[in-house]
Amino acid sequence: MSAAARAVVFEPGSGPPSEPAVKVAPYNLEAEQALLGILLYDNAAYERLTDSLQARCFYEPFHQRLFQAIETHIRKGQLAEPILLADAFKADPAFEELGGLRYLADLVDRAPPAANAGDYARAIFDLSLRRELIRIGGDIATTAHAGGKENLPLPARDQIEAAEQQLYSLAENGAASSGFVSFGDALRGAVEMTAEAFQGDGGMSGLASDLIDLDQKIGGLHPSDLIVLAGRPSMGKTALATNIAFNVAKKYAWEPQPDGSRKTVSGGVVAFYSLEMSAEQLALRMLADASGVSGDRLRKGEIDASEFGRVRDAAIELQQAPLYIDATGGISIAKLTARARRLKRQVGLDLVVVDYLQLVTGSDLGATANRVQEVSQITMGLKALAKELACPVIALSQLSRKTEEREDKRPQLSDLRESGSIEQDADMVWFVYREEYYLGRAEPREGTSEHLAWRERMDQVEGLAEVIIAKQRHGPIGTVRLAFSSDTTRFGNLARDRAFAQARDRPDE
Repeated sequence: MSAAARAVVFEPGSGPPSEPAVKVAPYNLEAEQALLGILLYDNAAYERLTDSLQARCFYEPFHQRLFQAIETHIRKGQLAEPILLADAFKADPAFEELGGLRYLADLVDRAPPAANAGDYARAIFDLSLRRELIRIGGDIATTAHAGGKENLPLPARDQIEAAEQQLYSLAENGAASSGFVSFGDALRGAVEMTAEAFQGDGGMSGLASDLIDLDQKIGGLHPSDLIVLAGRPSMGKTALATNIAFNVAKKYAWEPQPDGSRKTVSGGVVAFYSLEMSAEQLALRMLADASGVSGDRLRKGEIDASEFGRVRDAAIELQQAPLYIDATGGISIAKLTARARRLKRQVGLDLVVVDYLQLVTGSDLGATANRVQEVSQITMGLKALAKELACPVIALSQLSRKTEEREDKRPQLSDLRESGSIEQDADMVWFVYREEYYLGRAEPREGTSEHLAWRERMDQVEGLAEVIIAKQRHGPIGTVRLAFSSDTTRFGNLARDRAFAQARDRPDE
């Protein structure tokens, strides 16, 4: 039945004493009619509406279809007016029930000034959110009542996570689920991404890691990408992730939007889940990186006055960086996801780092579940989180010992633990490799010819690291060489002195 025929709502004490008041969802038919009348009278008013207002925001089903038709005509560059639209609704029973063409003409006749379109749109959108809240609240109550039954043994904590996910999606998108996206909308987003890369510094549409060669290879860190950063112990995977996180956070800048929200214009807000190290240990690493003072000497207090001044200045700079550390050990993928959503809602979120993947726990899969199934659930959850929050997720991962058994110890995709799920779900897989680490542990006896050859090779690889891009869903694979300082656990760009020298010596043409 159309919303034109409404049930009577009795105020408390005004209706029959034996019958409770009838509750109906909040709506405002007059606001819907006013906005539709404005659009039919002046199609240009459509440009004043926000993207948040969609056909599903209208309460009256026919108004939903009418707004959709108006929107389709305007986007195609066609005129949307009563006579042209009436033909599209000839077979619609609700259209005839409301009065047919006469109803559309009345909407135009009673249309308020077009300047008020935004106010009516906001009212309609707000009421649609309230209806969604009522629906979600009903679902929460129903699930909570059924949670103790044997046929629905859903733990209360899982119900909380599910409810929070629905509320977060409602807060971000105006609906509990987004559903299908037209190819036109997807294409528009792709063109905007290309325009950002074309106009931005360095030709990147994603977040810059400040590691020039790596950024050029991958085009920056892209929203919704799951990046697996793997390596054997002591290769520097945590150091690389920490460097990237700090580089992103220290460049954070934003600009206010008309709706009061913040739009990131540089850098970003970073969430760092440190499941292996404490927050203090991670902060000490960043302090060593920012100050250039050895982390080992910082821990022992073996620094002089000038170095302490550098540490103090670096600490002041670090305090302003929007980098949030969660050092909860053994956190579940459900809690990790919920906390990321909460941070996104409170202050924003542009990058998530998880150190490391194998320390995250999955949800209860039953007694027959194995570790491979659990890791598969975790990687799928991290990929879903990257898509939901529209930000890149860097997940660190351990490698199996197979690399130690080969003469060439550079990692391969098959070296990933539980590699089936990790390799499948990841958009990019990076391996950190430092030949200096292995070569330093194979030093021959001094004074021999082997030692001379070893020394020559050490001079070539000392302070160098390789980031092997073994998988990249949207680009080429390859190897990027970076500088590495073991004292400050810092990755940096290799000097380009050779390139500068070649340019200097090149004769003028």
